[in-house]
Amino acid sequence: MKKPLSLLLMLILLVSSFLAGCSSSESGSADGSKEISFIHWRGEDSEAFKELISRFEEENTDISVEMTVYPSEKYQSTAQTLLRDGSTGDVFTAFPGSQFEIIQKAGLFEDLTGEELVGNFNESLIDAGQSDGKQLALPLQLVYNQPVYNKTLFDELGLEPADDWEGFLELCQTLKDEGYTPIAFPGADIGPGQMMNSMMMNNAPEGVFGDMMNGETELTDDWWVDTLAQFQELMDKGYIGEDALGMKHEGAIAQVAQEEAAMLATGSYAMANIKDLNPDLELGLLAPITVPAGEAEFEGVHTTTFMLAVNSQSENKEEAKMFIDFLSQPENAEYYANETGQALTIPDVNYESESLKATEEWMDKNTRFQPRYLIPDADVEKAVIASIQNVLSGADPETAAQEAQEIVNQKIQ
Repeated sequence: MKKPLSLLLMLILLVSSFLAGCSSSESGSADGSKEISFIHWRGEDSEAFKELISRFEEENTDISVEMTVYPSEKYQSTAQTLLRDGSTGDVFTAFPGSQFEIIQKAGLFEDLTGEELVGNFNESLIDAGQSDGKQLALPLQLVYNQPVYNKTLFDELGLEPADDWEGFLELCQTLKDEGYTPIAFPGADIGPGQMMNSMMMNNAPEGVFGDMMNGETELTDDWWVDTLAQFQELMDKGYIGEDALGMKHEGAIAQVAQEEAAMLATGSYAMANIKDLNPDLELGLLAPITVPAGEAEFEGVHTTTFMLAVNSQSENKEEAKMFIDFLSQPENAEYYANETGQALTIPDVNYESESLKATEEWMDKNTRFQPRYLIPDADVEKAVIASIQNVLSGADPETAAQEAQEIVNQKIQ
């Protein structure tokens, strides 16, 4: 009796193992449904995405979405590692510029060229997700990387955004004389890398960072030294707060919301946060014009970012595409835009919030794509930003530029 019983037990174990193997397939679901991983860096958008994920799962009952949010700095440095084995980030987001280049060189973008979902986006706003004629990612957000200002305060003081550098300095002096910090500057995190864009937009030719990496121009040339000198002037005259290098973005937002500072040196994406803290403020966007009015080519800076992509290593590519298609349908994009205060690259979206309506006029202005995102090397990008921080700490602009150029030289060699 023992031998048949042993055989029976072995057969039961084999069948159990087989069934367990079946139930662990299809992303671990016993009913054969798929679970896809969605990773990004915008924690402030989590509630909006949770609602959209719930709607997606209601429409697609055989697919579930697991969302993971990382701090933006960590996401910048670790996204490639997270994506490599395909177990994380079936749908992922990417920054344009150096991160896009890193992920593209690693072959982790699934080619979306010719996919029907690409037609959901404004064709003129998706270049940042292209490489070698292929559409590898689809930017969802349209951002203006230039200072936000308290329009309510400007109106009270009879002030208008200036159209040249001397006018901008006079504007800042008036604000200072009235007891306000002219520019809330989060120098401890994103401030230098954001305000550099509008500060250099008319000082430097387009494509300048590509020319720099080819050895055709240097950071020690006028276009960058002049920009650093203008940062120094803002600091020396007290137009940037003394605590700038120790201030993070949240603190700078609070300064504007509490009407202690008149401008915030980051971008349109911060407007909703300011309004949350002080709904009574009317906000606008401006860019410092660093040249005489007649020499200014650009009025501001824009970026198409939060680029949606499919992991080339994913086993759930079709489901991932379905999720991107869902997010980019006008009704879903409209919900996301108005809940988060983010302007989008999706046509026919009705913006309801005051913050978004304040950005609409900029769609008709001559804006330049964010220069910082056109730096193709992450170490060079850090060196460029560090040169701004060094100047704000008291370094000579020529010296700070030379130190940054040494990093560029190492990369070129």
